[in-house]
Amino acid sequence: MMSGIHAKWLNKVKWDEHGLVPVIAQEAKSNDVLMFAWMNRDALARTVELGEAVYWSRSRKKLWHKGEESGHIQKVIEIRLDCDEDVVLLKVEQVDSIACHTGRHSCFFQKFEGNAADGEWQVVDPVLKDPESVYK
Repeated sequence: MMSGIHAKWLNKVKWDEHGLVPVIAQEAKSNDVLMFAWMNRDALARTVELGEAVYWSRSRKKLWHKGEESGHIQKVIEIRLDCDEDVVLLKVEQVDSIACHTGRHSCFFQKFEGNAADGEWQVVDPVLKDPESVYK
């Protein structure tokens, strides 16, 4: 069991019914929103201990150290909790400028263009590194 798991500061976070909290990762230098993910108590405690982002993978049901496969780790500069204490913001330094598994800078690379009747999502950010070369 990790040392930080029962720390008082973790009790301030309003965890949802699954013991999770939504997390936004923002690049500290540019203020770009890089990605959205989830953390449980273990993930947040590990993030603080390591100084690198560790998330909870809902699909794999396990901790996920960002960059463990790709090398695109997120060095945590600052951690903030929102006014309702139910969303965490990580200000990070993104290694290699790639946060998305598609090889892009941000997971938010699709922009809505048009109107309600005939709008569509346009890809507006380039692939910086072919994901095939990252994930074996």
